[in-house]
Amino acid sequence: MGFSKTCLKNVFSVILIFIYLLLMAVAVFLAYQTIADFMEKLKHPVMSVTYKEVDSFEAPGIALYPGKARLLSCKHHYHSHIPPLVTPGQPGDVNCFTDQINYTDPFTNHTTKHALVVRGPSYVRKRELIFLQFSQNETEQDFSAINYLLFYSFKEFAGSEDKAQFMKDCERSYSMWTFSGGFRTWVKMSLVKTSEKDGSESVEFRQESSVVKYNDRRKDSDKTNQLFFVVFEWRDPFVQEVRDIITANPWKTIAILCGIFLALFKAADFAKLSVKWMMKIRKRQLKRRSREMNQVS
Repeated sequence: MGFSKTCLKNVFSVILIFIYLLLMAVAVFLAYQTIADFMEKLKHPVMSVTYKEVDSFEAPGIALYPGKARLLSCKHHYHSHIPPLVTPGQPGDVNCFTDQINYTDPFTNHTTKHALVVRGPSYVRKRELIFLQFSQNETEQDFSAINYLLFYSFKEFAGSEDKAQFMKDCERSYSMWTFSGGFRTWVKMSLVKTSEKDGSESVEFRQESSVVKYNDRRKDSDKTNQLFFVVFEWRDPFVQEVRDIITANPWKTIAILCGIFLALFKAADFAKLSVKWMMKIRKRQLKRRSREMNQVS
């Protein structure tokens, strides 16, 4: 009966050791998986997009490339309202801050480009807009269009010591857009600020354009000059801010690893005690058998 109890204890101890070895293997796997997930989250941050509401924007710069087209008028209006045209095709008021600059094409270094830079709207709460009208003799070319680009700050352009280089940098950084003759193109702008990995911040303009055909009521003799109409307005009072967020939490990872290693040490300590206990029982059995053999002899 004693032998049976001892045998059962040994078997039970062996089973416990195997169970704890299995738990240790699971703990090691969890530790490896936790570290692997942490490293994966470090390599692949999550993009976070937030919207910041503002009362007014920094007045952007609008660089237009009219070519042979002529600026007839430029006016600021509010509450998204443009009064009816009085004398379309005739020179009008230019009530805008403008500047003209010539610079070398940054991509070819051979062509000289002429840009008309206009100060854009800023009072988004008042629905401020800027309305420009151009005229060009349409018999000189097959297609009528004017290119333009938007850059972040007209103030920075006005205060630049080298405006030609400033415009070169803008053309490298911002996209070029186009509006056609014979239509009124209404451009609604929005601003996106992106935080880069090196800590710098880049600015990008996004825009939505709607095009409406112009009903030309001028005399046939005047229609040889193609008219261009373009409106620039902020879409809404929100700045979209984009940044990368690392979702890996080092403190959470450390806490999980500490728990896993603590379980490993406890399991190893229990296995060590179980082995010592089995060896102690084995020694007792050997002593008992030796004593019984001595009594028989």
